Amino acid sequence: MCLIMGDIEALKPSNTGWLIADVVADTWAFGWSRTAVDPALVALLADPQWQPYVVFPAEYASPQRVVADLHAATGNAADASGKRPLFVLLDGTWAEARKMFRKSPYLDSLPVLSLHPEQVSGYRLRRSAHQHHFCTSEVAALCLALAGETRAADALAAWLDVFSAHYLSVKRHQPLDRESEAHQRLRALGLTPLGSALPPAAPATAATAASPDNSLPQESSPECLPAPPSVPCPPTPP
Repeated sequence: MCLIMGDIEALKPSNTGWLIADVVADTWAFGWSRTAVDPALVALLADPQWQPYVVFPAEYASPQRVVADLHAATGNAADASGKRPLFVLLDGTWAEARKMFRKSPYLDSLPVLSLHPEQVSGYRLRRSAHQHHFCTSEVAALCLALAGETRAADALAAWLDVFSAHYLSVKRHQPLDRESEAHQRLRALGLTPLGSALPPAAPATAATAASPDNSLPQESSPECLPAPPSVPCPPTPP
C-alpha cells in the first residue's frame, strides 16, 4: 500500500490510513505537495517489482486508464512479469483527494482502479454527504480482497471497527465493550485485540511495518505507529 497524505491528514486522530500498516507490512506513507514530490515516492512507483494502481473513481479519469478488476487487467493478482499490485491511496478529505488526483502529474501515467463495492461505508468518525464515500482503511480492505488477500482484508476491517469503537468511547466518555462483535472478530482472526502489551517501538522509516507476532497497538490512536519521514505522528484522540 502507498499512502499519499494530504495537508494535515496525518495529524487528525480520526485518520485511518495509519491502521493499514498494522496489517500490511509493505506500507509506505508520503506527504503530498502541489509543488514538489518526494524522490522516494517516485522511486517506489518506478520500482519494477510493483504495478501501481491509483485507486479512484472512474469518472475522474480517461476511460483508457480505468480498470475495475486486477485479474482482467493483468491476468492474475501478480501480472505476467511477476509484478505485485501496489495500491496508491489518496488519503485526505474528498476535496483534498480530488485535488491530489488532478495536480499530481507523476500519477497521470498509472492505471486507475475503480472500486464498485456493494455495501455502504460503515465509517463513523467523520461525516460524509455520500454513502458511497469510504474511509482510507475501508478502501484498502476492498483492494486487499480484490487482490485475493482475504484474511488481510478481514483483519483490516475488524481492526478499523475496533479502532472506531475505542475512539468513540473516549470521545463520548462512554465505557468500552471489549467483548463487542468487533473485538471478537479480531480475536477470531488470531490477532491480539487492544489492551495487550504494546510491542517494542520500531524505528521511523518511510515504510511502516506491521506489528510483530500478530499484535496490534495498545492505544486507540495512530501515535502507536512509527511515522514516516517528514510526516508527524497524530496526537492521541480527545
